[in-house]
Amino acid sequence: MLLGSNMGNRVAVLQEAVQHIEARVDLCVARSQVYETAPWGVLEQPAFLNQVVHLQTIWHPIDILERILKIEKTMGRQRHERWGARLIDIDLLYCGNVVLKMTDLIVPHPHLHQRRFTLVPLAEIAPDFVHPIFKKNNQELLHICTDVSEVFVY
Repeated sequence: MLLGSNMGNRVAVLQEAVQHIEARVDLCVARSQVYETAPWGVLEQPAFLNQVVHLQTIWHPIDILERILKIEKTMGRQRHERWGARLIDIDLLYCGNVVLKMTDLIVPHPHLHQRRFTLVPLAEIAPDFVHPIFKKNNQELLHICTDVSEVFVY
């Protein structure tokens, strides 16, 4: 999962999100460092803090999505503008080797290979995990990513 925040006390928001995830979805078996990243999509907004967490879970991706959406709502997420400023954003990146395309959920995340703010922390904790569609591991996807946005350890 990718966690992101660019409002409020961003570090505390990410920490709270991890606590909710561990209480409502499953335990985090790995966490990346926290990275400060430029906004993507809508550029006129504050910088984000992002972190990737790895869970081992038995939940189906739809169940995970439902739980993620409840966590975001509990934490005060309001959806006003696509890719706009937000208190918390939780994205399901992979669910093992599952490939799923539904109206409300696509797994693997359809943009993960295009975004350095996702690939840098993902390659940190799971460099050898192979994308089930592209057949390249996360480190390879990062190496060929054309996004030039800066990503810094916070």
